[in-house]
Amino acid sequence: MTEFAELKFYATQAHDCSYLPGRKATTLFLDPHQAIDAQMYADLSEMGFRRSGEHLYRPHCQHCQACIPARIPTERFHANRQQKRILKRNLDLRVRAVRPVASEEYYDLYARYIMQRHADGDMYPPSREQFASFLLRDLPFCIFFEFRLGERLLAVAVTDVLPNGLSAVYTFFDPLEEKRSLGRLAILWQIAEAARRGLPAVYLGYWIRDCRKMRYKSEYRPLELYVNQHWVTLE
Repeated sequence: MTEFAELKFYATQAHDCSYLPGRKATTLFLDPHQAIDAQMYADLSEMGFRRSGEHLYRPHCQHCQACIPARIPTERFHANRQQKRILKRNLDLRVRAVRPVASEEYYDLYARYIMQRHADGDMYPPSREQFASFLLRDLPFCIFFEFRLGERLLAVAVTDVLPNGLSAVYTFFDPLEEKRSLGRLAILWQIAEAARRGLPAVYLGYWIRDCRKMRYKSEYRPLELYVNQHWVTLE
């Protein structure tokens, strides 16, 4: 276990919230000079921390608790009818695990995804520098799961493999392939992959009731939420 008393954390100044318009947010970061290993990251994920690039963080807002860490317990998850249809619809795809590398193929897919799906977000417009700093980090626990139709790249699930589960960092996919529901497929596949690896959970980041883009996480049941320093089940 990590000796948390030896770790340093820093809180940002209040800034515009990325999820709830009109609100201010504060973020708590692990000291950026602290070397991150998989066990430390796993221990911090149990307390709601996430990774962005080389930084581990969690919301630290004094007057708002809307961002609730969420995870899916792999042994208790059962796909519903719609999710089973998504899996069946994508049986023709091949999934391969690769190390993160810079490539035009990855960046082209990422840029098209951001341009068409997140033009109203703080990641727009996309850039190669942004893509590299966010997703292309040389970390031993990070994997790109490629979803391909033949040789054509349809989606990439950026995933951290930790002792306590898989952490779904980010997924980007072909925005023209709406019928495949590639974002949902990536989560379903990671749940199955965690089970195959004997890992107990898939960490999904933050569930925010009043944010439309984050509500989809409650489609996966049971869902565990980190509330008052305990993981509780949302059945």
